[in-house]
Amino acid sequence: MTTPRVVIADDQAFVRIGFRMILSSGGIEVVGEAADGAEAVSAVRDLRPDVVLMDIRMPGMDGLEATRRIVREPGDCRVLMLTTFDLDRYVYDALAAGASGFLLKDVTPEHLVAAVRLIETGDALLAPSITRRLVERFASGAPAAPVVHRDLAALTPREREVLTLVGHGRSNSEIADDLTLSEATVKTHVARIFAKLELRDRAQAVVLAYETGLVTPGA
Repeated sequence: MTTPRVVIADDQAFVRIGFRMILSSGGIEVVGEAADGAEAVSAVRDLRPDVVLMDIRMPGMDGLEATRRIVREPGDCRVLMLTTFDLDRYVYDALAAGASGFLLKDVTPEHLVAAVRLIETGDALLAPSITRRLVERFASGAPAAPVVHRDLAALTPREREVLTLVGHGRSNSEIADDLTLSEATVKTHVARIFAKLELRDRAQAVVLAYETGLVTPGA
């Protein structure tokens, strides 16, 4: 098992200290801390972590803008957003900006460690159905210009079909049943979709499906 390298970005020092202690005791290396978004971006450039624990609301550059900048950096650093309130209005924006998932700040130590390890492997933290509900709730109030711009013309008809089902929150096994395919074949289609559309994970795929109109809220 690899040891994820993490940067913690939060404007409250006691929060950073607490998360550092939890992650360190869970065998995860905390390589840096940041008190705002600008410091988080600089830390990613200097330290090249695998994961950033990012508070959404910080003074100066907030976590959303920092996430947009971090996902454009070379490498494969992933952002795990931290929020105080369940179903925060900013969660949709965070996913659209490129975050791979989010956690409440009152997360248990075990869940925090597991979440960082999950994100580091390249998966999205949120179950597809949870992501879908978040997107449906907030998509109507999303900015007119989508954050993610991709050309769906690169996809085959089957890949568009699979992406549509991903957007509806279907798991690979459910998509396999829907389309009468093997689960391995569905995984291959999903991997090709991610590669063609330059998506990091399933959370981004769900957001993209809504932003391009492939899936509509309430559909």
